[in-house]
Formats: sequence, C-alpha cells, structure tokens
Amino acid sequence: MRNSNRNPHKFQQNRIQNNIINSSTHSFFNLLTCDALLNKVESQLPEHRERLYPPTETLSMFLAQAMSSDRSCQNIVNQTAIQKVTAGLYPNSTHTGGYCKARKRLPKGLISQVTCDVGQLIDQHISMNWRWKKRRVRLIDGTTVTMPDTPENQAVFPQQGAQKPGLGFPISRLVGVTCLASGALLNVAIGRFNGKGSDEQTLLRSIQDTFDTGDIVMGDAFFATYFFIIDMLAKGVDIVMEQNGARKRSTDFRRGCQIGKKDHLIIINKPKKCPYWMNPEVYDKAPASVTVRELKVDGKVLVTTLT
Repeated sequence: MRNSNRNPHKFQQNRIQNNIINSSTHSFFNLLTCDALLNKVESQLPEHRERLYPPTETLSMFLAQAMSSDRSCQNIVNQTAIQKVTAGLYPNSTHTGGYCKARKRLPKGLISQVTCDVGQLIDQHISMNWRWKKRRVRLIDGTTVTMPDTPENQAVFPQQGAQKPGLGFPISRLVGVTCLASGALLNVAIGRFNGKGSDEQTLLRSIQDTFDTGDIVMGDAFFATYFFIIDMLAKGVDIVMEQNGARKRSTDFRRGCQIGKKDHLIIINKPKKCPYWMNPEVYDKAPASVTVRELKVDGKVLVTTLT
C-alpha cells in the first residue's frame, strides 16, 4: 500500500481538489446544520418566511456556487434542482430570479460570523505537531478589493481619487488574520480604501482581540508599531515582523545589547505625540519604552519580542 506521507504536499493538494470537486449545496447545508454550527448559524438568521430559498439553503447554494468552476447563478440553480429530484423532492424552478433576490437578503453579519466560527473550529482541532513549538502562529495581512459600481457602494467605499467620477469602481480595504498551520481565516476587518482611519493599522485594532495568550503574530512592516507591540506584550502575545518603516534608517547593530552578528536587543521609546485615534488617558498610562529584538535575515531587518 502506498504511503501518502511520502509526499504530504501532493496529498494535501489532492484532498483539497477532491473537496472542491465534491462540493455541493447538500454538503454545505449539512455542514451549516451540524451540531457544531447549527446554533451559531441560527442565531444570525433574520426573521424570514419559509420561501423557496430560505437563508440557510441560500447560503449553502452561494458557497457551492463560489467553489464551482462554473460560478453562474444558472448553474447552481440547475444543480440544486437536480439534487432535489435525485432525493425524491419536488424540484424548484430553474429561473434564477428567486435565488438572486434571496442571496441579496442574506445578512452580511451571517456570512462574516459563520466564516469566523468555521475558522475557529478548524483551529481548535489542529494537531500540536502543526504548531511551532506547540504555539499558535497567526498571520496578519491586508489587501484591497473592488466591488460593483453601485451608488450604495460608492457612498460607503469611494473609488480612487485620481479617477474621474463614473470611470472607477468602489474599493474597500481588508485586513485578515489567518492560522499559519491550517490556513483558516480567523477574523477580518473591512473598511474604506482612503480617508482618515482607513489604514491597515486602524482595521487591525478592531480585530486584535482575535489573538490569545501564547500566540505568535507575524506580519509585514505596516503592523510593527509601538502601541501594537505593547498591546500584544500585555496579552502575552509575541510578534515577528519586518521592521517598521519609520525605524529603517536608524538601525545600528553596534548599539544595544548584542546577541549575535546583526542581532541585538534595543529599547524603543514611546512616541512623543499621542496618536489621533488614542484616548489621551490611555496614552499617558502606556509604558514609556519597550525592549525588542532586532535581527537581520536575508537582507531584511526583523523586529520580534521572542528572545
């Protein structure tokens, strides 16, 4: 018998591909109504009548549609009708209008909450062997996405300022937290692409309660700010990030407490000015300085609280 562990990456890719191929409305409906998720899903459901497309079934169809190679509404409506006939049920109409209207009625909170709940369930069942020295590693990163050009989207998520009105698409900024071991999305924050309070640090602050004591957080230079570091240390969370851009020109490995070549401990002082987003009382109570480790790896300077 062939040992699949000889090529774990290929084995994992095959499993993912098989799951994609076998994804269906029925399989997603069973997942959403399983013991682990049923109460969580029902708590997010809006008041509704039992129509042709109730919310849970609509969400199941939406998930199957997103996983299909043919992502058209017509395809998923046809597939659902076939599955009902196969199961001996009365088939639904193959017109897409009812499904499209039902999909628009899905609360955004339902989709985002179920996403986080599934990610947390996956994380709870991760083997210790997949963790780094039995510690959970979290990745944070940001990106932008464009959306349909509707007046509602334009009002909340404006387009790029350089584009003429009517020629661009609304843009939103996302910051997500994922599990390194499983790749599961644990939390995400969505905001405007531009304007005050639309930066990645602001979005991260809204979801940083995702991190728990003992976690290790990895991210790029955008997130290695003074106040994020002290917040994580207060929670017992370590960070490993590329050095924040504001300090790149001042790095001097001849200073500080030497650990090795291009590796030292330094003291970072609290910014002299209270950030616009922070309560002055919170700023005054913040530590005056923090000790971190800087080291150079593959040409990049990293900052970490691991020693």
